[in-house]
Amino acid sequence: MKLSDIFKPLDQRKFDVWHIKSLLTTGMGVFTDGYDLSSIGIVLAMVLSSLGITSKSPDYTLWESLISGSALIGAAIGAIVFGILSNRGRKTFYGIDVALLSVGALLQAFVSTPLELVLVRGLLGLGVGADYVLSPMIMAEHSNAKDRGKLLAFGFGLMWGFGATVAAAIALGLEALGVPTDVIWRVVLASGAIPSASVVYLRRKIPETPRYLARIKGDVEKFREVVRALANTDVHISKELKDVNSFSAYFSKFWKTFLAACLLWFLFDIVAYSGILFGPTAIAKSIGINNSAIFQFIIEFGFTLPGGVIALLTLDKIGRKPMQTLGFFGMAISLLLFSLLKTSIPATTALLLYGLQNLFSQAGPGSVSASGMLGVELAPTKVRGLVQSLTVASGRTGAALTAFVFPALFNTYGESFAVAFLSSIAFIAAVITLIAIPETKGKPLEASSKEDMIAQEI
Repeated sequence: MKLSDIFKPLDQRKFDVWHIKSLLTTGMGVFTDGYDLSSIGIVLAMVLSSLGITSKSPDYTLWESLISGSALIGAAIGAIVFGILSNRGRKTFYGIDVALLSVGALLQAFVSTPLELVLVRGLLGLGVGADYVLSPMIMAEHSNAKDRGKLLAFGFGLMWGFGATVAAAIALGLEALGVPTDVIWRVVLASGAIPSASVVYLRRKIPETPRYLARIKGDVEKFREVVRALANTDVHISKELKDVNSFSAYFSKFWKTFLAACLLWFLFDIVAYSGILFGPTAIAKSIGINNSAIFQFIIEFGFTLPGGVIALLTLDKIGRKPMQTLGFFGMAISLLLFSLLKTSIPATTALLLYGLQNLFSQAGPGSVSASGMLGVELAPTKVRGLVQSLTVASGRTGAALTAFVFPALFNTYGESFAVAFLSSIAFIAAVITLIAIPETKGKPLEASSKEDMIAQEI
């Protein structure tokens, strides 16, 4: 009997109400991530002006980068910490992540200096990093094999876009009501505490994952109990399931795959966060849109969300690898055309070209790499938390790097060069996906991660 046969009742169960409840419980954290990480780009100009930093200030670019990037640096740290802790229990720390998100988001309303905002957003970032490790892993380890792609794509891809869209809508609504800008940015940023706080209790009540109980904790009776509750069937086990392999055994065998997964999220976030953090300001103004919230709403509602719908319809049918490859190539072409043609085409056409990179992004890598799918599907159970933390930290490092490098590229070499540079990164990522990432659609986690193979060798 293969290891994956033990988990068949979970992998073959039909999509049901429990999956929907779990999707909302896990996805609301990512909704908050999308809200928090995109909202700063929408209100950044207001924040800087309100805190006494103008474009003529000598430290303008530094504070712009620090405020934009502090949550991302915090997320990289949070990912590593909670990735290591996850082997003490997936559920053990679940809920702490959204609690950190809630506290960090709320405190933003009360800051009075740029440094305070940087520190508070760093705290918020710890929760973001923790959530990006724990939520995709818990959802994947509970999911059935047939629907795992769409569950992850919805919960950790599309929900991000929903959060970003709501952030833009709230900002627009407050502007329409004539609320002072000093109040707008505080309300917009602090409102991110509401969705995350709403699921703290639900996350504490979600059951521990059967794969953790069997392969890491080695609690066979608790494993059987959870399987009975979720799949309404009993599992007869005649041997110990606890994984006795060392971490080094897995990393020595699969390090190339793990490295590729990390590199792809790193490259994706460089491209994606250039738009998330500076699209509503730099890119929007260059095509004649002076309202950051309007620009962000158009991009998220008109392109990102439709891209997410495409991902839902294709990832479990066409597959992760072809959709991510196509998505990266589409991003590369859209950005290259935008950089070459922006000054010679109407503003609406330029907006369409720039928006298309968001559609391709969410239809592919935004719903695969950036939803944590590669880390959880390509890593065996025992090292899944650590590998997932490394992929998340890689992505957040790429995003944080963008916060500091993109303004310099934009201001020094101009918009066309900066966007063309992003296009080349997307192209490189497409090639890496094509040659280094195996297809995982429809496979049990034990097969997609080759954990079956290692278990048979022992």
